[in-house]
Amino acid sequence: MSNIKLFQNKQVRTQFDTAKEEWFFSVVDVCAILSQTQNVAPRNYWSDLKRKLKAEGSELHEKIVQLKMQSADGKFYMTDVLNTQGVLRLVQSIPSPKAEPFKLWLAEVGNDRIEEIYDPEKAIQRALTFYRKKGYDDPWIQQRIKTIDMRNELTDEWKRVGVKEGIEYAILTDEMTKAWTDMTTRQYKTFKSLTKENLRDNMTNFELVLNLLAEQTTKHISEGRDPKTFKESKQIAKEGGETARNARLDAERKSGRPVITHRNSKVQLTDKPDKN
Repeated sequence: MSNIKLFQNKQVRTQFDTAKEEWFFSVVDVCAILSQTQNVAPRNYWSDLKRKLKAEGSELHEKIVQLKMQSADGKFYMTDVLNTQGVLRLVQSIPSPKAEPFKLWLAEVGNDRIEEIYDPEKAIQRALTFYRKKGYDDPWIQQRIKTIDMRNELTDEWKRVGVKEGIEYAILTDEMTKAWTDMTTRQYKTFKSLTKENLRDNMTNFELVLNLLAEQTTKHISEGRDPKTFKESKQIAKEGGETARNARLDAERKSGRPVITHRNSKVQLTDKPDKN
């Protein structure tokens, strides 16, 4: 969630460079918002525009960089991005009635990030507002905010032991997911009828708790063992997930109810018996 911003309910993938203190925005996502052509896919629109900018010798073309960003399939790919200044210049190249409100939105995004650096509570409040607008109830929101914080603790531990952001994070997450749910992350999303949606945003409270248990156990084991290789971290992720799996099976045995459900954010995320 932290790397996705919303403009008029449309997603823009972003990445913040802490060293430079500036945002980078997915150009394809910006084109999807600003371009008015219904018959041309945003990716193709950007491809044509990029060739045009290069042919014209535009300085904007030289400012394009590539960063790994998560795609709709959950995988990370190198993606064309521009910083705020570059996006503002891009806006001038795309005739659109949304140009002015988009410029104001860019300014707000930059200001919000600076505020969050010096006052993290503002980031939490924005997350609360985000989920309330999407119709989640307060107990679920509180649990989700906690899982975001705990997830950051786990990724900090992975970073400490040398796990690489992006694909390696995804592999370890998938290892935990398979261990506690008996499904890969992709299978879990399919089970819940999800495509582009964030999986954790579509878990019930109980699912969030068990996912959190898997992540916190993984972190705890990693801190104790201090793994030196990715293979060791992968084994630890599996063991963390197995701890949550044991808790899930015990709860299901005693309640006679499945813990993992088909429910998603479109269907009330309560822990009532699953009829599916």
